[in-house]
Amino acid sequence: METQHSKSSRNVPFLIGILIVAAVMGIMFLPQVNSNVMSCMNDIAGASGSIDQSAMTNETHTIFQTMVYSRSIHVLAMLLLGFGFLMVFVRGHGFSSLTATLIVTSVAIPLYMLIRSFLVDEPVLDIETLLWGEFAAASLLIAIGAPLGRLKMDQFALMAFLFTCAYFFNEWLILDSGLLTGFQDTGGSVVIHAFGAYFGLGVVAFTDKKFAGCPECESSKTSNMFCLLGSLVLWVFWPSFTSAIVDPSRVILTVINTVFALAAASLATYVFSKLIRGKIDIEDIANAALAGGVAIGSTCDIASPGLAIFIGLAAGTLSVLGYAVISGKFCSLIKGTDTCGVQNLHGMPGILGGLFAIVCTGNAGTQILGIVINVVVAFVLGRLTGAVIGCLGRKEIPYSDEDEFI
Repeated sequence: METQHSKSSRNVPFLIGILIVAAVMGIMFLPQVNSNVMSCMNDIAGASGSIDQSAMTNETHTIFQTMVYSRSIHVLAMLLLGFGFLMVFVRGHGFSSLTATLIVTSVAIPLYMLIRSFLVDEPVLDIETLLWGEFAAASLLIAIGAPLGRLKMDQFALMAFLFTCAYFFNEWLILDSGLLTGFQDTGGSVVIHAFGAYFGLGVVAFTDKKFAGCPECESSKTSNMFCLLGSLVLWVFWPSFTSAIVDPSRVILTVINTVFALAAASLATYVFSKLIRGKIDIEDIANAALAGGVAIGSTCDIASPGLAIFIGLAAGTLSVLGYAVISGKFCSLIKGTDTCGVQNLHGMPGILGGLFAIVCTGNAGTQILGIVINVVVAFVLGRLTGAVIGCLGRKEIPYSDEDEFI
């Protein structure tokens, strides 16, 4: 039974007021309302145009690529520090979480670049291809969040090889095959986040019976503090992730949109965590606060800052609902355990971001078809991957380092 203290801690009028203020800020940043914003958006639209790197001299091309180097290192920090510490919330599984992060990242980046070197007729030893490889690793790290604590280290390694091949195929299918011309997903809300989430959910689907009677996933104050550290690292470097490959004339707009979306999602997380649960749940703060960064990806370089705020509010709200209400029902549906809640942070917000792109492009048919194909391919290939890595046996002690670390 809920205590009177938890009821009074909601302070509903104040929380609703925060949402209203955030929504008003979003309205005031819309170009239709703010002439200053309209002028800036027009300037960006007029200055847009891809830089032709093929026309550069070797020296200029090298300098240009070196300028992008910092963003590639920021993304790498997200992969190893951000995702790594975000997944140490499982008490007694910290060594396994960080080691798995290091191993799968070490597989995904060079393997992606190797596949691209044989299948894509363009230079691969450049900073842009490295960034595409880092995107593949990011999607993989999302995917391993679903079975986290239930796989052995050699299963993580095998999953990394299989996932990277599947990711490359899906990326080609959605972005490069010509099947979905006009599909909008600049920062990977769909192709990176949603694909990784539903691939991981395919891996864990129908596996609960294998772990019946095993220890449950638990966290502690210390493990949650490390998790929050990872979340803050991701928050700080997310603008580099979304702006990594956008046209230089749109980098600043992308960074502003990403920060606004993250900020709005953080406010929505705080409000709805208290409204739904009565008190703030640290799981919500560490995860749902990042949902704005996931959802803004599709339109990060074309949305107005006002729309970015509304995308962030919607994503944060949806993610909290996922953790608080939807998660248990969804896991029962697929008969699998989503350890990190990738459906709530990356799956649903990723799809939401892809749908918001319709507002900017008006291309509803292509956008919806692309999202459906992406999710189906991810889940089916994830299910097949789960069957293959299952041949390597089962982790002896779930959610523990004891069976694999000295």
